[in-house]
Amino acid sequence: MNECIDYVTSALIGDSTNKDFLKSLGIQNFDECFVTIGGNFQNSLETTYQLKELGAKKVIARAERDVQEKFLLRNGADYVVYPERQMAKWTVIRYAADHIFDYMELDDNHGVFETEIPQEWIGRTIGSLYIRQKYKVNILGIKKNGKLNLALNPDTKFEPDTTILVIGDYKDIERCFRK
Repeated sequence: MNECIDYVTSALIGDSTNKDFLKSLGIQNFDECFVTIGGNFQNSLETTYQLKELGAKKVIARAERDVQEKFLLRNGADYVVYPERQMAKWTVIRYAADHIFDYMELDDNHGVFETEIPQEWIGRTIGSLYIRQKYKVNILGIKKNGKLNLALNPDTKFEPDTTILVIGDYKDIERCFRK
């Protein structure tokens, strides 16, 4: 729990399936409630239900399988996350290609990637490469020595030892940066 202290305004430990304990927290005063119970789906389901019954505005619950998502949504969850699935997908994308350094999923088809600049782009300007027209991806920024430059224009030159942040459809990004 100490790892969370910088991110929360208060924290209490108790049995989340106990309605009296949850009631003592004043659930209706919270903007969001997270149910991150692993290994015991019954407790996760009970907690989600109790939170909504006690007036929780928004409940975000963790699931491992699609059938769990259906049960959680039917019992009050407003949103369901799959942390293990999301981490697995991130890991596959990140480590399957040696030119991708980071990645953030936007939806099933689109993402933001930090990737190395193709060698043939070094010394050329963004405008001279017609990247958006050819590949249907957008360059959001250029990163050098850990500093991100978002003030790009068509005359911005690609330099060695830099990476770029691009946004687009996965297939278009793969086509653009395939080695």
